Amino acid sequence: MTPFNDPEMEALMKIKEPYKKANRKYKAEDTIINIGDIHFGEGNFHVFSGPCSVESKEQITEVANRVKAAGATVLRGGAFKPRTSPYAFQGMAADGIELMLEAKRETGLPIVSEIMNIALLDLFADVDILQVGARNMQNFDLLKALGRSKKPILLKRGLANTIEELLMSAEYIMAGGNDNIILCERGIRTFETATRNTLDISAVPVLKKLTHLPVIVDPSHGCGKAELVEPMSLAALAAGADGLIIEVHNDPANALCDGPQSLTPDQFDTLMNDKIKPMSELMGKKLGA
Repeated sequence: MTPFNDPEMEALMKIKEPYKKANRKYKAEDTIINIGDIHFGEGNFHVFSGPCSVESKEQITEVANRVKAAGATVLRGGAFKPRTSPYAFQGMAADGIELMLEAKRETGLPIVSEIMNIALLDLFADVDILQVGARNMQNFDLLKALGRSKKPILLKRGLANTIEELLMSAEYIMAGGNDNIILCERGIRTFETATRNTLDISAVPVLKKLTHLPVIVDPSHGCGKAELVEPMSLAALAAGADGLIIEVHNDPANALCDGPQSLTPDQFDTLMNDKIKPMSELMGKKLGA
């Protein structure tokens, strides 16, 4: 026993890596995260889809209905957008959250949206999954606050962070008592300029070995080009990912944020029906279970 006579602490201290509760040595079996009737992990494969930013009621409602019909099980949409330029569209804020909730009520889809500030926790009370974006992966005060929450957290890898740093951010949340974490590989900054980021597909099998937490991939931000979403989605599936997060916009050419990496609803239909569904069967994954 440790000096604290705490068996859990004793087990944690035997793990040499700095991430303890997130470590597969601490918990050998995969963590299953339940959101209503949706189960992440355990051989299930889920697709989060929707626009990068909520822009109007008509936009989010149309996209929500289309992605649900195509097989998406979670609706994504940003209301608060951390942008490189202070002059770029920053999102609809509280109005965007309300529109996401309206789309949720209409479609029945659970929703995920990015939270940037601890003070906004009450506003996100009815949001099913709280997203920690790449720029906030090491916002430790936010991570600690989310650790005190019991809501599922979608934790994105930072733009220039290592896999160990991603797991340490998950550890911050878990140390506070919240084990409901979905990790997301969304591309990292390298010297390559042909794509927006470099999507680190190798992170998927590495993470599956190191941690028991589910892992999804964001091919939209990972490459920044709509034409690369399909091949990188299939690569993520082949690498063992538990899901994808794909941006879909009803008018990408006029999107207020990230139009070049967004699929149209028709393109998303084709991707899901012609590629993702047969590939998930080939990989032994249960799509949307």
